[in-house]
Amino acid sequence: MTRPHHYLIRMTLSLGAVGGAGFMLYMPFREAFMANPALNGLIVGVLLIGILYNFLQVIRLYPEVAWIENFRDSISDSHARARHAQSARPKLLAPMSTMVGDRDRFTLSTTAMRTLLDGIASRLDESRDTSRYTIGLLIFLGLLGTFWGLLGTVGSISDVINTLSVNGGDATAIFSELKRGLQAPMEGMGTAFSSSLFGLAGSLILGFLDLQAGQAQNRFFNDLEEWLSTVTRLSSGAIGNEGDQSVPAYVQALLEQTAESLENLQRTLARGEESRITVDGHLLKVGDKLETLTDHMRTQQALMRSLAETQVELKPILAQLASGDSQSSGLDDASRMHLRNIDVYVTRLVEEIKSGREDSTQQIRSEIKLVARLIAAATSDDSNA
Repeated sequence: MTRPHHYLIRMTLSLGAVGGAGFMLYMPFREAFMANPALNGLIVGVLLIGILYNFLQVIRLYPEVAWIENFRDSISDSHARARHAQSARPKLLAPMSTMVGDRDRFTLSTTAMRTLLDGIASRLDESRDTSRYTIGLLIFLGLLGTFWGLLGTVGSISDVINTLSVNGGDATAIFSELKRGLQAPMEGMGTAFSSSLFGLAGSLILGFLDLQAGQAQNRFFNDLEEWLSTVTRLSSGAIGNEGDQSVPAYVQALLEQTAESLENLQRTLARGEESRITVDGHLLKVGDKLETLTDHMRTQQALMRSLAETQVELKPILAQLASGDSQSSGLDDASRMHLRNIDVYVTRLVEEIKSGREDSTQQIRSEIKLVARLIAAATSDDSNA
């Protein structure tokens, strides 16, 4: 989306040029303004309000453009979707915001796009009505001052003619009286021309600002239309002939609902496929762990077998040593102490092997439970799909 920076720059430069010209012609404008300060002040006030309104019309496009950009990013990015959900709702694009909601995908039919664009276009036109009215109001106030001044001029000239007398009078006195009488008509002419000057100049300024604001809004509307055309689903044309025969509204609504249901089914199947791939990966990991535990258990069984054989071989010798005394066996106290330590160590080793076997069994049970849960989850996803 294009942001309306250059339109604001044009409007600011135009106002700067008008302000520079007004500063250079300050004295003539001041004299013209003082011809009728009330009416001319009203015209200048309307001009300032119109300038401010036109600037606001362009500035209000910034949040709309930002909302569209955030929404376009949120379609493919989950973090951007969270930021978009927390952003403020737009005003011009309020129907589109309501239509979109929290959907992770966004597609429109041709009828929906046309309706949406018509609604946005009507909102833009409605926002420009006030600016157009201010331009017409300035022209009206200028014409009002013109006719007001002309009426005052005509009335003053009539009074001067009625009061002027040339019978037996001094020419100098008559000319002085005529000059005094013509001051009122000149004031009326000043009101007429000054109000026309300010009214037409103000309408010219507001007309240029309204043109720039309209171009900014049209640019925004065209960018929005181009983007919506990329997410619009075109009809296949199987019903009707290129617009010669109109499709009934309920048939079109049914087709749109069917297409949306197929898209939802496709997304559900895609999620089910992703879940199945994840379950397969977990099953492979569980299989590797089971193989590792099986090898470990085989190693422990071989060790226990060798220990049992060694214990069977040592049992007669230990029995003989236990039955004989220290004299006949030829063993001293230190040897018997070593034999007792060996017996204790063997007992501990047997207990450790037993506990290790219990731990291995518990791990195998946990892995089997995990596999059962994964299989159940995959089965539920497939049934839902």
